[in-house]
Amino acid sequence: MTDERSDARERALNLLYEAHSKGLAVEDVIAAQVVTPDDLTCLLARGADTSKSQADALIDAKSKGWTIDRMPVLDIAIMRMATFELLERSDVPTAVVLNEAVDLAKRYSTDDSGRFINGVLAAIASELRA
Repeated sequence: MTDERSDARERALNLLYEAHSKGLAVEDVIAAQVVTPDDLTCLLARGADTSKSQADALIDAKSKGWTIDRMPVLDIAIMRMATFELLERSDVPTAVVLNEAVDLAKRYSTDDSGRFINGVLAAIASELRA
């Protein structure tokens, strides 16, 4: 299923990955784009970046047996973006956040990433949106 919201998440993931790969601030990567990203893409990328510390603490607490340094970069970016949405975007249903995060993981990360991300985010969601 592809829609504007899913496309924005994919574009935000690309921005987050580019920032990490190049060692740049997300804001600098956004500013360097030839075509200015849409508002939702920017909101998701900036939100994932600014809430990174809080997201990482939640991810670390809920990921049994894994530290953030051992996780694939894309998995971390996906979970940060989803955690930002769980924290700050009450207009987006929990199921949508989780489903789209899992979909991104299945398309762009490892074979096991979808299940892992689903488990971590479900635990985070049950804490944040109980």
